[in-house]
Amino acid sequence: MQFLKQIFTWWNGQSLNTRFYTWRKGTFVGEDELGNRYYKAKSAVPDSIPERRWVIYKGYSDGSKVGPGWHGWLHHRVDVAPVQENYAPREWQKPHQENLTGTSGAYHPPGSIAVGGKPMKRVPDYKAWRPE
Repeated sequence: MQFLKQIFTWWNGQSLNTRFYTWRKGTFVGEDELGNRYYKAKSAVPDSIPERRWVIYKGYSDGSKVGPGWHGWLHHRVDVAPVQENYAPREWQKPHQENLTGTSGAYHPPGSIAVGGKPMKRVPDYKAWRPE
């Protein structure tokens, strides 16, 4: 079943092409607390960037599953992967929370009809000028 998912879907972990490319050129760098696996390979065009970096998600592919330390490494903001250094998140960095859009846990502003509220009465934010 996993093999068929890799042939016909791209949103469940990795596709067959990504599996082949990772097997052929990828070097395993590390794994995060969510089970995502990170790889790197030498770039085909070394003048642009020194290496190509990618992630293979565990389960559904969702970009919000990448933590801040790994995000910086994937986007070449830092040269050293979080597993190769003592990475500690800053006090203002929140732990991962999955994307809740489309679920019952999604944010709805006050008065949203999605949660059974009634729209708030519109109050003008300015007072029109009238000549006297």
